[in-house]
Amino acid sequence: MSHKHLVHGSRHAILHHLGWVVAALCLLLLCVMALAVSIGAVSIPLDVVSGVVANRLVPDLVPVTWSAGRENIVWEVRLPRVILGAIIGASLALVGAALQSVTRNPLADPHLLGISSGAALGAIIVLLHTGLFLGPVTVPLFAFAGALATTALVVVIANTVQATNASRLVLTGVAVSFIITSAGSLGIFLGDPRAAHTVIFWMLGGLGLAQWSQLPYPLAALFLCGAWLLLQASQFNAMTLGDESATTLGVPASRFRMVVFVVCAILTGTAVAFSGVISFVGLMIPHVVRMIVGGDYRRVLPLTALVGAIFLILADLVARLVIPPQDVPIGIITGLAGGIFFIALMWRNARMG
Repeated sequence: MSHKHLVHGSRHAILHHLGWVVAALCLLLLCVMALAVSIGAVSIPLDVVSGVVANRLVPDLVPVTWSAGRENIVWEVRLPRVILGAIIGASLALVGAALQSVTRNPLADPHLLGISSGAALGAIIVLLHTGLFLGPVTVPLFAFAGALATTALVVVIANTVQATNASRLVLTGVAVSFIITSAGSLGIFLGDPRAAHTVIFWMLGGLGLAQWSQLPYPLAALFLCGAWLLLQASQFNAMTLGDESATTLGVPASRFRMVVFVVCAILTGTAVAFSGVISFVGLMIPHVVRMIVGGDYRRVLPLTALVGAIFLILADLVARLVIPPQDVPIGIITGLAGGIFFIALMWRNARMG
């Protein structure tokens, strides 16, 4: 049998098994979403949840046996929140996986390059200084602009000092991140102390402000940017080998890395704009997936997106249940989970020598 046939057979086997795993994770995602809508300060049976959703999608499909209050909780409060959680979780996890490949840094995530810090600075400016002069879209718009502006600054500085390789680009991102974070802290210090608690909650992340009218924006970013990242799986595999090997395999390493940064900035900026700064998802989830399925990005990227979506929905569920009816900032839950995960990972590695 020729080498070409062997490669084709191997690719077919990978895609076949991947299809089954993706289908199983999609089913698990739907189950977790239904559970998250059902559980809360007011518990709502799963049959009521499915009935409300069915009747909203196809009017009068099933007889109405529930109150208007319960329907409002399911459709207007919890379902948009759960869907936003899935979108944000998938987006941040994809960004982490992509950045870890092109920087060859297992600790790379949206925070590393200052993207999240830029988005936070945009929100701080609005919440403490300018006010909502464009209406409810002001915070998401400024957060998104802050993320893109920070990414542009990292790219310009990197090109100016010719820091286009992975390690120097990471150092540039870290330096810019410190500067932007300091500017954000100064903004909080100079702002109205009475409004500071709102900023702090926003900086620790949360899904409580989710609305149906806002969902198309992060969903469109995930669909377009996520699809592009998935199509680049073979290039990501090449980039994990280093710039020289990637170039030998036909991947223009420096240019590809810059494009990935811009795509990741769009995804992160949109995510942070609607959920605040949520840490550790982009750092932890790719590690979990690679531990289970290996380092092939044809598997890593789609599974990372699904596992990230499931994880963030569950983290938000915990955030809602810890001190009901108050919401704990979701960044506290993800940070705690991430810290425990990496301590366990280091302990496991130490035991294995």
